[in-house]
Amino acid sequence: MQNPDKPRAKRALIVAVQLDNVSDVEFESSIDELGELAKTLGMDVVGQVTQKRSSFDSTAYVGVGKREEIRQVLQADQAAIDALAYSNPSEEKEAVEYILVDHEISPSQALNLENELGCEVMDRTVVILEIFHRNARSHAAQVQVEIARLSYMAPRLREAAKREGPLGRQRSGTGGRGKGQSRSQLDARKVRDRIAELQKEIDTMEAGRDIQRSRRQEQTGLAQVALVGYTNAGKSTLMRALTRSEVLVANQLFATLDTKVRTLYPDSVPRVLVSDTVGFIKNLPHGLVASFKSTLDEALNATLLLHVIDASDPGFEMQLEVTDKVLAEIGADTVPRIKVFNKIDYLGDVIAQEERVAELQSKYPGCIILSARNPDDIARLHESIVKASQQGQIETEIFLPWSAQDLRGEIFASCEVLEERADTEGAFFRFRATPMIVAKLNEIADKAR
Repeated sequence: MQNPDKPRAKRALIVAVQLDNVSDVEFESSIDELGELAKTLGMDVVGQVTQKRSSFDSTAYVGVGKREEIRQVLQADQAAIDALAYSNPSEEKEAVEYILVDHEISPSQALNLENELGCEVMDRTVVILEIFHRNARSHAAQVQVEIARLSYMAPRLREAAKREGPLGRQRSGTGGRGKGQSRSQLDARKVRDRIAELQKEIDTMEAGRDIQRSRRQEQTGLAQVALVGYTNAGKSTLMRALTRSEVLVANQLFATLDTKVRTLYPDSVPRVLVSDTVGFIKNLPHGLVASFKSTLDEALNATLLLHVIDASDPGFEMQLEVTDKVLAEIGADTVPRIKVFNKIDYLGDVIAQEERVAELQSKYPGCIILSARNPDDIARLHESIVKASQQGQIETEIFLPWSAQDLRGEIFASCEVLEERADTEGAFFRFRATPMIVAKLNEIADKAR
């Protein structure tokens, strides 16, 4: 029986076209992923209708015959609902309200499909945008999502303006819209103005973040590690395990949209900052890549990337390629990287795990294979991060007079101290550190002498 306090899940039907250059495995993986996206929105996917074509139908995405098949599916579903309501009124269901299209389609294709099928059409981009809209928590993420949504809406308003034609236009006059301007054209102009306004706000926030990052690097010289990877690969779980911090962990797509920066735990010398980033996904809308560039800049400014991959997912190679592509788009493909294959424990029996480990080690030399739930695995990853962060360090010596011994704590916090000896005038420290930290300490020591 339906719980009256729980909102009814909106029922949806997935419609997808498999193009000639798309394999069956890739096609099925994409449909499954769209189903997971729909579930994240709280939808109930009742089925799917697919078609193989050399190209999308320019009028309504799928061909005429396939549209008729979809109508029959919807009619059969409605008949089943009516029969259920007659026999068991307490098990009331709603009709299918949404058609989920597994591609980004044009405004005219979406409108034609809606008119023919009598359901609201949401293409893959709309579904992703809606998830981002619901999950954005910080002001920065909310502004970025709004820009992406408005950018997606703009061409659809232009399409609506074209369909209005002369009948949608009104004369100018007191309080009027202006000569020849339709409501949709005015709405489109408002959208453009709003995007420009929000972009200025984003630029201001980015400038502030750039200053914060520069100060953080100048003041501390800390190594910065960024977790990147496909959505739901386990980045947040790994972030929590590496930093012992309370971050949201949820088994759903795009649970994390806001960048979080924490310190690696246990503390290392030098200390390492770890940041989580928004997850990537197949066909991530370009508007979102652009809007979230400031978030992804954590990856661009990192000294090391941990590319987290779900080792238990049969389609992990495609997901790996998607992440590589997005990193290249933002210019982060040259940052040193460690491939971290997570969720190895999800494979079940030991034999399956051993086979996957052997396969991954052979194909991706130097990768790390682990379960974020295994403390021994996390300790091994921690060791690799510290080792990587210490690359490029130089060994040097510094003298501090007794009057400048307040710097001693900073030396031990930011450097690997190899030797400490003292005389009547002060103390000598032999240590290893990054060139930036060495320059900073020498400058302070010179002023103290």
